[in-house]
Amino acid sequence: MEIVPTKGQIEDKISKGVTKFYVKSLGVGPNQSRSYLLQDMIIIRLKGKLLPIEETLLDGHRGVQLVKDLRKALHEATIDGISALLKKITKHTVLSSHSDISTKTGEIVQVFVMDANLDKQFINKEPLR
Repeated sequence: MEIVPTKGQIEDKISKGVTKFYVKSLGVGPNQSRSYLLQDMIIIRLKGKLLPIEETLLDGHRGVQLVKDLRKALHEATIDGISALLKKITKHTVLSSHSDISTKTGEIVQVFVMDANLDKQFINKEPLR
């Protein structure tokens, strides 16, 4: 009999995996992370603080836009790795992703649209395939 992980276990595995991924890839990770499966989306909330360079950029006249551009570039540089991690955990493919950072708190919210409604698998108690 196959052991089927719960929705909470999958969300926890995603949160821990994403945190480890960022620490390994960027040398720094969030202080706290939470993941949520919602229909065909995975929503990841990363709490932390702005990097020192980001705080310095915010002092400048185009600071907010520069920080957002920097984080957009980091998201694009890491999307393949995060997508592979999510596929390994959920057995589904990322179709698109979206990310934004609060320049006040450093909190990052990422949304990954998947190729299947992950919620249905937990309603019907089907294993992730």
